[in-house]
Amino acid sequence: MQQPEWQERVASQDWPRIAHELDEQGWSCLPALLKPAECEALTALYDEPARFRSRVVMARHGYGQGEYQYFRYPLPLPVEALRLALYPRLAPLANRWNQTMGLPTRYPEALPEFLERCHQAGQQRPTPLLLRYRAGDYNCLHQDLYGEQVFPLQVAVLLSQPQRDFEGGEFVITEQRPRRQSRVEVLPLAQGDAAIFAVHHRPASGSRGSYRVNLRHGVSRLRSGHRHTLGIIFHDAS
Repeated sequence: MQQPEWQERVASQDWPRIAHELDEQGWSCLPALLKPAECEALTALYDEPARFRSRVVMARHGYGQGEYQYFRYPLPLPVEALRLALYPRLAPLANRWNQTMGLPTRYPEALPEFLERCHQAGQQRPTPLLLRYRAGDYNCLHQDLYGEQVFPLQVAVLLSQPQRDFEGGEFVITEQRPRRQSRVEVLPLAQGDAAIFAVHHRPASGSRGSYRVNLRHGVSRLRSGHRHTLGIIFHDAS
């Protein structure tokens, strides 16, 4: 599949709904972004070490249980194409969020320009990744911050089918508002569905104006099977 076809697939999503849900709750789901055969092809890449720049075993760092691998450049075509197609859909929202939160950073219209900014800041390592979980594995709540240059939204695509390939392993987002207890959301994803969500902060409206909400994401413990996820992060790492 060539770049224009990926762009058309991304463009066919309901972007007014997505933008509204991101504003209201900090996340939104994109149904059937990848086809089952595409999910299986990406899952198979996990066992091709030449595709990746590094492998992380979560238990060694206190991140949870399971493991993930960061792709090396050049990225596989589906990953590169989705990264390029999704970014310009999200950049206007990211700019509006920063303006609302009083943050000075503004993001260019196209991903290559933003990546050049990352590289000039010393963030030159690619961040898209594949994650693999087995029974008993989980991912602690966290934020994917890799340097001073941060794009405020990221994407996770579930490559496995719940109830067929695994049980448990729900994708979870927590939201912490000032002077309130955390709120938890479990995102209803099927194979090929994508979740767009805030990396760190999002703006929210209150009686005294706008304020920042802090978000973290993770994966609950798998009860059985295997679960693979594609993560698309737009900023590179130092």
